[in-house]
Amino acid sequence: MGLDLHYSDGQTPLSEEEKEGLKIKSITTQRELDEFEQLNIEKAVEWTIRTNLKTERILTEKFSKDLHKKMSGEIWKWAGEFRKSDKNIGVKWTLISVELKKLLDDALYWIENSTYSPEEISIRFKHRIVAIHCFPNGNGRHSRMMADIIIESIFGKELFSWQKSNMTKADDTRKEYIAALQSADNANINPLIEFAKN
Repeated sequence: MGLDLHYSDGQTPLSEEEKEGLKIKSITTQRELDEFEQLNIEKAVEWTIRTNLKTERILTEKFSKDLHKKMSGEIWKWAGEFRKSDKNIGVKWTLISVELKKLLDDALYWIENSTYSPEEISIRFKHRIVAIHCFPNGNGRHSRMMADIIIESIFGKELFSWQKSNMTKADDTRKEYIAALQSADNANINPLIEFAKN
């Protein structure tokens, strides 16, 4: 029996080859996958708390990959590796490293020049990295954790609440999140900032 996944609005389907990367073969449903992923993410959060995170470490391709591996490495063989196929969203897979480098450089500039408020820098980073869509799966969670790391470790401010949701259920909170992402796609970042803070 294979992995039977049902995707919520805004989730990126995995290819059959990517599904083959599942390490825990007893996982067969979306609910089971969500539960295992949540446990792995909690371990990743603990790792970020124990790790000395400075701006120059956070704003690197290596850190982005390391964080994704910590978030998904017990579940997916390809965790921490950039995707190798095009998806329904995101940049062409061959451009991931280039676009991420541009984002990392932009974020460093925003921080050094106080271009935006700390909240806006964190959420602009989150929006751009999820739009790049670096990984086969887990990009939304990864981008939210990156925003939390930036706001807390770089700016010394409280984490975002993200509506106290992990956005895995297709409910009104997820719909509001997708709508806020779409507003950001259309150059209005404020709904996404408000969503993250409430």
